[in-house]
Amino acid sequence: MSTAAFASAHAFDADWRNAAERVLRDLVLPERANLGFLYFSDHYAAHADELLQLLRERTGIGAWAGSVGVGICGRGEGAIGQPGLAVLAARLPAQDFRVFSGREPLLHDGPAPQFAVVHADPHTPDMPELIADMAGKLRSGFLTGGMSSAREQTLQIANHVLSGGISGVAFTSHVAVATRLSQGCQPVGGYHRIDVCEENLIARIDGRPALDVFRDAAGPLAEALQQAAMTVLLGLPVRGRDAGDYRVRSVIGVDPESGLIAINEVVEPGQGLLFVRRDGPAARDALKRTLAGLAASLPAPPRGALYFTCLGRGSSMFDSDAVELELIQDALGEVPLAGFFCSGEISHDQLYGYTGVLTLFL
Repeated sequence: MSTAAFASAHAFDADWRNAAERVLRDLVLPERANLGFLYFSDHYAAHADELLQLLRERTGIGAWAGSVGVGICGRGEGAIGQPGLAVLAARLPAQDFRVFSGREPLLHDGPAPQFAVVHADPHTPDMPELIADMAGKLRSGFLTGGMSSAREQTLQIANHVLSGGISGVAFTSHVAVATRLSQGCQPVGGYHRIDVCEENLIARIDGRPALDVFRDAAGPLAEALQQAAMTVLLGLPVRGRDAGDYRVRSVIGVDPESGLIAINEVVEPGQGLLFVRRDGPAARDALKRTLAGLAASLPAPPRGALYFTCLGRGSSMFDSDAVELELIQDALGEVPLAGFFCSGEISHDQLYGYTGVLTLFL
């Protein structure tokens, strides 16, 4: 008998108890399941403690990790703005995983964990640095996960309901995983160089006023700068990685008089950048290619999956909120899956935007 087994279930309902009962009815628990991932709608945030306690009592699973989300992902289905929850339950050797948080930090004695799935609070300062620091505590240097999303209070699950900082599950090398990131934007033109900037304000790019370079990238959209800023974004290449690895950041302000543009990240002089556009068809094609390559590389069908996708994707980028989950199911079959729509996605040691991050348990 295998030492690892997974099962998932999800449900959408205005009443959290009804959704929980449907999940419990549909969840075919692995024998001796001992780890659960829980993703629940922000509609249920006021009842998060009750929800966790109910699932713990009815499943017998003691270790839980997860997050609140404005949208929830289940196997073959996903929805933004609908009250719901998704659960992935697993049986793993108890010595091969550990739930951690600020309340229960990772221990420093013994070998470092190999890999971790994390959830993070978007309101915590210096989150990119915290993510990089967390990755540095792992033997592989590799995390996956997502930033909690909510219209009001952002919550995480790490054996308790909590908020702030980073929490998640760390795994030893005995838990085999495969993970991929899929971009959601299409580059416009070539690479540029930031010449003059301060904090998150960019004054000059390639020796020209930053706003002029932005206008060139926006093309006809530049006639309406507010609309252009919603469509044309900045990509910050990850140093030392291939050309397709970049972090998308939003343009949060422009000043036609000074020629400044402001983005939602601090930058430095000499840093590279490219302009990108939100592009649904390109994002769909990128995800299909990513999934096809991943499926071809697997030694056996995956046992379980977690999917973290950006709130800026869903129906605003595809035909519906469920498209990504349908594509995953088409490529990988009926793999048990849970996840949520994030306010930022985590992969390797970076915080991304407008991406989808898939983690498979093998």
